[in-house]
Amino acid sequence: MTASDDRDLFFACPPGLEPLLRSEAKAAGFRATRALPGGVHARGGWEEAWRANLQLRGASRVLVRLAQFRATQLSELERKAGAAGWRGLLAPGTPFRVEASCSRSKIYHSGAAQERAERAIGAATRALPSPDAGLRILLRIDRDICTLSVDSSGEPLHRRGFKQAVAKAPMRETMAALFLRACGYKGEEPLLDPMCGSGTFPIEAAEIASGLWPGRGRSFAFERLANFDADAWASLKDTMPARQTDLRFFGSDRNAGAVEASRANAGRAGLASITTFAQMQVSEFTPPEGPKGLVMVNPPYGARIGDTGALAPLYAALGRTLRERFEGWRVGLVTSEPRLARATGLPFLDPGPPVPHGPLRVQLFRTSALGD
Repeated sequence: MTASDDRDLFFACPPGLEPLLRSEAKAAGFRATRALPGGVHARGGWEEAWRANLQLRGASRVLVRLAQFRATQLSELERKAGAAGWRGLLAPGTPFRVEASCSRSKIYHSGAAQERAERAIGAATRALPSPDAGLRILLRIDRDICTLSVDSSGEPLHRRGFKQAVAKAPMRETMAALFLRACGYKGEEPLLDPMCGSGTFPIEAAEIASGLWPGRGRSFAFERLANFDADAWASLKDTMPARQTDLRFFGSDRNAGAVEASRANAGRAGLASITTFAQMQVSEFTPPEGPKGLVMVNPPYGARIGDTGALAPLYAALGRTLRERFEGWRVGLVTSEPRLARATGLPFLDPGPPVPHGPLRVQLFRTSALGD
């Protein structure tokens, strides 16, 4: 990568999880300079953007900044957007679309800004504006400063390409990965989930332990750009440090459909041999033989699945099972209801920050090793 390749990158994530994503990005060798609201700023070239899409477990999108300039009139926006360095990036005939947002600026109509930007980019490149295009150009105008970025990801990065069977109210893989990181999970211990839904936590943990990159099974928007090098991309994917592990990853659920979905999803991810899913009640849940590790659970909570008051006995049963049978195990529990977390009777540390999850805000409640 030459100095001329160096540009601003932005790794997006839900608000509240930015420090965890910055920690992941730095550990993966990215120049992640600082956490910002909604993500992490980094520096790098296009190949670093490819690598971020392929490797980062917690990022929901990877944006590549192309230009930033001041504009107070639509004609000025059109002229400067057309000169933003599109040559060698968008080939003639490539479908693209612009999504614009305006805030506290003299240019206040996002639809007009989008139209002018699309016209300018199309004229500069002969690429084709299309409302259905998978390649997005983001135009953000804030205090008269216009920022043009390419969404290099396309489909959100939680769509790994393996989870086709989905249980009720699933957690996104990207959020699950950052919650695992918050619990200190590094793929060096087993993981259990007694309310596994579609298997997100056990599958994510098994991938970490196996050295499998989350983006290995899907395509990305950057593959549609003129600067994409298929050979370099194949070489990058070939460096994935896949490895054998002796650890096992367990999920259970009282719903037979959820168990079947988890097995199918793990199979598509190539993890059937190290994951086990079984139908059972929380009260039947017992630790497997072998080393102790992490119990990670995203139980139902009132606004998500059912009535909050009716769920208190379920949380109490979960807490009783864990206290009585899982000495030496750590616990991570995600819920929107602190009083339901308290109903478990588990010795939680201070909870994590509230994090948007659909229409709700959830928190991670963690313990140290039980019995310590």
